[in-house]
Order: sequence, then structure tokens, then C-alpha cells
Amino acid sequence: METGKLKSMLNAWLEEDIGHGDLTSESIVPVSLRSSGVIHAKAAGVIAGLDLAAEVFRLLDPEIDFRSRVKDGDAVAAGTVLAEVYGSARALLSGERLALNLLQHLSGIATKTAAWQKELAGTQTKLTDTRKTLPGLRQLQKYAVRVGGGSNHRFGLYDGVLIKDNHIKLAGGIAEAIQAARERAPHTIKIEVEVETLDGVEEALAAGADIIMLDNMEIETMRQAVALNRGRVLLEASGGIDGKKLAQVAATGVDLISAGALTHSVTGLDISLDIGEAKGGR
Repeated sequence: METGKLKSMLNAWLEEDIGHGDLTSESIVPVSLRSSGVIHAKAAGVIAGLDLAAEVFRLLDPEIDFRSRVKDGDAVAAGTVLAEVYGSARALLSGERLALNLLQHLSGIATKTAAWQKELAGTQTKLTDTRKTLPGLRQLQKYAVRVGGGSNHRFGLYDGVLIKDNHIKLAGGIAEAIQAARERAPHTIKIEVEVETLDGVEEALAAGADIIMLDNMEIETMRQAVALNRGRVLLEASGGIDGKKLAQVAATGVDLISAGALTHSVTGLDISLDIGEAKGGR
């Protein structure tokens, strides 16, 4: 993400939380007080978002010293120190929640992605995310997927053609929708179409689709679709796929598995900030 845009977002999120002031910290903590803090993982997982956490604190105190002890993408055990931070005690307290919210959420995505990738070890199937992301967080959430070892699907409606069921209804059919997209989309863009049946697979192949999404298909139907395709185009499995089904889906021979669950319903990794000894006075 472009640096200026990221800082603007972080500033907006800080304003949302702090507003006209951190009433608790400003009432209790002297403005000149400096302190240290330790950020540590309370559960095992894969870390993502350390630079974001550091930037949150630096926006509140440019002199903050944020020292990462691990890096994004590292798998850590419970109790691992992720970073040490030194600076204005008020800045540490005021920035704590936003920094941890981002770090926990993105690390949760990276952790889940890594676990799902492990289920796909030894297969040729690639794991990707979807557009099922929180507004304003898409680029960060997709970054966390990459940190966890997954791949990104299209970032938005602007960088890929994906013909879904409602497009097909409005176009009058799979072939009609593919033809319309082919006539209007740039020649550099591949055409993907979502189908729910083997008849849909055949129609999409005949119409010249570049990628076919097998939507909410049973395992055996997916296997038949792979046989029908004979390696002609990429096949993507999507819909209703959880960690328990990954190996089964990959065993059908599909090229891609896309899952909104990587981003839309992830549990954040338990991460905490403990304030240490104060360094300074009134």
C-alpha cells in the first residue's frame, strides 16, 4: 500500500479512537513520562503487521523506539516477545489498542492461511483469498494472506473479470456472458466464469473461458469436472470449503482453492502489550 495512503488511514483510525484526547491517560500519566513496553504473543501463530504497529506509535510520538524481535512471516510460540517499544508513556497507552487490533487481526489471517497451506503440502493446488474482506482493510488483509503463504485473487472489480451467477442471469447464459466480456475486456485480462454443474463446465469450455470456478460442488463432481477439463483451463474450487475439506478438494486435481474464510471470519491471534519500568518523571 502506498505510504501516504497508509498513514492517512492510520491517522483516521487513531482519531476514531482518541478523538479530542485520551481522557484516562491524560488524567493519570504525566506528559513527560517515558516508559517501555513489551509486545508478546500469548498463543502460537504466524506474525503479520509489525510495521503497522510501529507506525501507529510513531504517529503519536515520532521519537518512539520500536524494536522488532521477530519479522512478519515468522512462526512463533506462545510467550515469544515480538517487539520492545520505548517512548512517551501516553503514546504507548493511546496507541496500544489500534496497534494490537491490527497486529492481532493480520496475524490471525496469516496463522490461518499457514495452517491451510500445511494441509495442501505435497499438492499442486494453490490457495487464494477472495474479495470477502473488511472495507478499508482489503490490501492489509491480502498482505497477511501472502505472509501466511497463500496467494491473492483479484483485488477488486477493476483488475479481473469474474462472471458470477447473477451476471449469467442478466446476460442470458454462460456463453452470452463470456462473449460479452471477451468483446469489451482488455485483451490482457483473463475471463473467469462461475459454474455449478458439469453442464456449466462444458458450456464454459466451449465458450472459451480462461478459468472456471467450480462453485459449491461436491467432491465427486469436482473430480468429474477435472476429468472433463483435461487440463485445458485453470479450475478453481470455491464455496463452502473449510480446513477439513482442503486435502480432499486438492486431491480432485483442481488448480486453485479460493476461500473467503481466510479473511471474513478469522480469529485474531492473542497478542498483548505489557508496560515496563517508567523512564522519566513529571
